[in-house]
Amino acid sequence: MRQNFLPKALSLLRRTKIVATFGPATEDPKVIDKLIEAGLDVARLNFSHESHEVHMRRAETVRERAKAHGREVGVIVDLQGPKIRIGKFKTGRITLQEGETFVLDVDHPLEAGTQERVGITYKALPQDVERGATLLLDDGRIVLWVDKVDGSTVTCRVVVGGELSNNKGINRQGGGLTAKALTDKDREDIRAAARMQADYVAISFPRSADDVNEARQLLRAAGGHGGIIAKIERTEAVQNIESIIDAADAIMIARGDLGVEIGDAAVPPIQKRLIKMARERNKVSITATQMMESMIENAIPTRAEVSDVANAVIDGTDAVMLSAETAVGKHPVAAVMAMDRVCRVVEQEPEVITSAHRMELKFKRVDEAIAMATMYTANHLAVKAIAALTESGSTVLWMSRISSAVPIYALTSQVGTRRKVSLYRGVYPVAFEITTSDHATVNKEAIDELRRRGTVRDGDLVIITKGDLTGVMGGTNAMKIAMVGNLPEF
Repeated sequence: MRQNFLPKALSLLRRTKIVATFGPATEDPKVIDKLIEAGLDVARLNFSHESHEVHMRRAETVRERAKAHGREVGVIVDLQGPKIRIGKFKTGRITLQEGETFVLDVDHPLEAGTQERVGITYKALPQDVERGATLLLDDGRIVLWVDKVDGSTVTCRVVVGGELSNNKGINRQGGGLTAKALTDKDREDIRAAARMQADYVAISFPRSADDVNEARQLLRAAGGHGGIIAKIERTEAVQNIESIIDAADAIMIARGDLGVEIGDAAVPPIQKRLIKMARERNKVSITATQMMESMIENAIPTRAEVSDVANAVIDGTDAVMLSAETAVGKHPVAAVMAMDRVCRVVEQEPEVITSAHRMELKFKRVDEAIAMATMYTANHLAVKAIAALTESGSTVLWMSRISSAVPIYALTSQVGTRRKVSLYRGVYPVAFEITTSDHATVNKEAIDELRRRGTVRDGDLVIITKGDLTGVMGGTNAMKIAMVGNLPEF
């Protein structure tokens, strides 16, 4: 059995990253300060709500407050995607009974819904469904069976009734709605994301790699340099998952709409498979939706929610995400603290800090080989920390795919890279300027930076990775094992 060299002090660091959605509950800079102190790593801006100006202000504020705390906090812009929703009711809401007839009508006024009929925003619905199809409204709370399609109307029978209010979403069980992932609004929002220098842009309802590639092209054309997150929430996305993961920088397992389309019982095994696939392809994964939903109202999570977060961490997710809990909830700081607490405890389990990733595979690049050699060494030697000098963040991404309790410090002068790696599991961004081409001096300065942070002390082993100090992206070609306080002068 392999000896466990992992020092207890490492338990102070949390490897799984926390994404929190910003909204009315996080407007106060003092609340943002508390979120950062509680462990916020990445702020999510939901472009389904509010204006570009509001989101721009939020991005500026969180970056300003993060800087004041000596931290890097990434920013995700989450696109709305296609609006497949019912309209509004004259009375604000209705109650549907099992066995009743209810009509979805693309030509009906969107503000004039009745007990019998409601307008819909998605004009192609009559073309996308047929008799026998099952439609799910309000995240699956209302179930309709399609009885007849005639022109602009879809006549349904209520299978599962209940209260139905304005603007609720529509899904087709098993997928099949042909709405394009990127709307005109999304294209404008991508341009806004570029202006605010968003670190990631999340695409809602992508069906294929083409949707991911289109979003990336639009972002680059607008001057943006952020990564692209593919939100997995359609049946078609699951069917095309390999190509989507390959095209994206990260995936978000958006369990709300996904659960509606594929069935709630199918979500847990799919979640595990998606996290595993992302790791195998050296991509990042975010687990999202209803992770601590009870904390919208309550100050503590349920035991089921704690188990949900814990299982995502055990599965190897890079990040866990809070939505309404922090955007509009009564206890946004407590929600982040609860998430932080669960992650830290679970990360002490042996199965979370060991990995056989890529042990049987060939490496394609020199920097990838250095990254894998570093992590193998770190997990089999009494290494206290990894100091990775990086320009693009590629080397630390590969490192972070290996389960380990050894912290990876991404030392870089590139602010965009520091924010990008804030989403990577077990990676901690550090502002670091290289002012000389002398390797011995750079090694000493890197060690001194970790020493100042209280991470290492004399006698500790540190692995340093770097390139030829030319500032070239993807140039990492060296690994050095150094003892703090005993560095050679060469």
